[in-house]
Amino acid sequence: MVISLFLASVIIFFVLRMLPGDASATLLGVGTTEEQLDQLRDELGANEPLVVQYAQWLKDFVTGSSVSLISGSSFGELVTQRASITVPLSLMAFTIAVLVSLPLGIVSATKRTSALGAFVSATSQVGVAVPIFWVGILLISIFSLQLGWLPAGTFPRQGWDDPGEALRALILPALTIAIAMSAVMVRYVRSSVLDVLETDYMRTAQSLGYSQSRALLRHGLRNAAVPVVAILGIELGTSLLGAVVVENVFGLGGLGQLLLSSVTSRDLPIIQNLVLLLTAVVLIINALVEILQQWLDPRLRVPHGRRRRLRVSKSQVGA
Repeated sequence: MVISLFLASVIIFFVLRMLPGDASATLLGVGTTEEQLDQLRDELGANEPLVVQYAQWLKDFVTGSSVSLISGSSFGELVTQRASITVPLSLMAFTIAVLVSLPLGIVSATKRTSALGAFVSATSQVGVAVPIFWVGILLISIFSLQLGWLPAGTFPRQGWDDPGEALRALILPALTIAIAMSAVMVRYVRSSVLDVLETDYMRTAQSLGYSQSRALLRHGLRNAAVPVVAILGIELGTSLLGAVVVENVFGLGGLGQLLLSSVTSRDLPIIQNLVLLLTAVVLIINALVEILQQWLDPRLRVPHGRRRRLRVSKSQVGA
């Protein structure tokens, strides 16, 4: 995970330097002289070698001393303010998607020959194909403009001091992300359950008098959960990245809007730090998913010493 994060930081830093545009020219505006640009670049350290700039960025990121070139606010302050919107939004969307996709995926697999199973499968295919921003616009049109049940966006100024208004502002964005996530997760759950239903131990359990549902509940779900957990981890990370699009559709001032505004203004320290932070979150989620998979499947918990002895045994056999 540490190596992956280091490689990600290298890619983020050098790719952003390859993009067109100049942060110094953006800060000074139109009509500045070349001397003024050089002076500002010296102050920002932009004239230093790239390796020096990279080392300074990592130092500022680790110590928390990075500041915005535009507002002068520290990166920590900006993230704390915006994460209070993005994190609850992502968790709400993920929770809704899990509660919807798990039962629908199981139904789609166990009732695959019925009209209900075919309907769930076809609906999930449509959900995968529909663009997420279009779903958000559709939900705003129905539930906000026509019915007037929920606000179209804009997180309340008082924030979480008024939990009711804050939650109402996040319902439609969370549903938008959850619909896209559920469509993907239903298909993975269906595929995993179908693989389990075709195993020998499931056929044996049914031959002993268990119904398909009871055999699946007692013997199959834990095995089916192993690949599904990996997808859940990926989708949890995707919910954070999906918020970048959805927050701009609904006018929420979360991390997504912070990233977009920073890209527009060429605020490189904030762009670099935010992308690296999101990358670190995704890597941590993946590590936790691997731990959970090992807990679910004892076959993944092979001790290191046993693996080494197994390799030696195989080499001896080969010799």
